Amino acid sequence: MDISSLRQEYTKAGLEIEDMAATPFAQFEKWFKQACDTQLLEPNAMSVSTVSPEGIPSCRTVLLKAFDERGFVFFTNYTSKKAHDIAAHPHTALLFPWLALERQVQIVGRTEKISTKESLAYFMSRPYGSQLGAWVSHQSQVISSRQLLLKKLDEMKRKFVEGKVPLPDFWGGFRVVPDTVEFWQGRPNRLHDRFQYTRNGTDWKVERLAP
Repeated sequence: MDISSLRQEYTKAGLEIEDMAATPFAQFEKWFKQACDTQLLEPNAMSVSTVSPEGIPSCRTVLLKAFDERGFVFFTNYTSKKAHDIAAHPHTALLFPWLALERQVQIVGRTEKISTKESLAYFMSRPYGSQLGAWVSHQSQVISSRQLLLKKLDEMKRKFVEGKVPLPDFWGGFRVVPDTVEFWQGRPNRLHDRFQYTRNGTDWKVERLAP
């Protein structure tokens, strides 16, 4: 199968230094709102890249659930593969591929657990079924069939019959505290606009990168 001729010219927008906000968080909020307003499918979907203790990279898609000037938060099982990777190598890369807008945002930084209080607040906002799902799945473990999951789900429904599901002690949030944030805007002839924010103490430096 020859796919070498597949290509798309990017012509929707451009990006100049004067367009960039003072901080990457303000710029991300601007672009994220535009992604939501455009009704992109899952605008908060992001790829999370980690490295195992053996130095082997992994990448998967998760959902961003909060962001502010402290960083970018997602939730997972703390016994999962990604959590073990983070424990070994706390630096993580995130990527938002907003292809319909011809945009990408890449975030690289150190990753830390959020507080139990923050995890509980989010967990209590989840639908009942999603709360049960956190108890059911030993994430990344080998299982013999889907029936095991469904059986465990029935057990959890009986256990938490009143609908009050406690926060599992093995489940919670991670916050990626960025060191760099890159905003990428597609342009014609593959001469894309790229601006990278780099942490400089308490301030941020913004520089244009060659495409």
